[in-house]
Amino acid sequence: MKHGFAIIALIASTTSFAEDSAILSDVRDSLSQTWQSKDYELYIPVNTWHNRSYYTDEKIASYNEQPWGLGLGKSRLDADGNWHSLYAMAFLDSHSKIEPIVGYGFQKIWRPTDVIRLGLGYTVGVTLREDSNYLLPLPVVAPLFSIGYKDLSVQSTYIIGGEGHGNILFTWLRWQLE
Repeated sequence: MKHGFAIIALIASTTSFAEDSAILSDVRDSLSQTWQSKDYELYIPVNTWHNRSYYTDEKIASYNEQPWGLGLGKSRLDADGNWHSLYAMAFLDSHSKIEPIVGYGFQKIWRPTDVIRLGLGYTVGVTLREDSNYLLPLPVVAPLFSIGYKDLSVQSTYIIGGEGHGNILFTWLRWQLE
């Protein structure tokens, strides 16, 4: 009976490894296809909104909500018309300090008309912040929402947090360059 459990464990771990390997292969292929794309996008940060339910009035008054900055990305639409992007952006954070971020974005795209697009997805990446002396890369995993018209989209993410941190809606313009 011990051998039966060992065989089942071996098969389960091999199957899990094969599934993990297939997932990693799909991720690698998607990143490679996006990197090889000839389609570029320009990102222009426009607003940082701190959720008033989680911050005191004094903190809100001290925060920067004008995230001046700029970014560039490579993007592609897959066979289903969904958006993929590799991007780099830098902007002024809530303390008016430069915050760079690099990452990957994905959105499932719905097209209610020929020129209007709605997107829902996620971004994963890393950022550096002044409050960690720009030494510690911080992971970013966040939802993405967008509405687009022709080559211009308004895209946002919500940084989830707790009392006095996070809970920030960050919005930027995404312009598809031709």
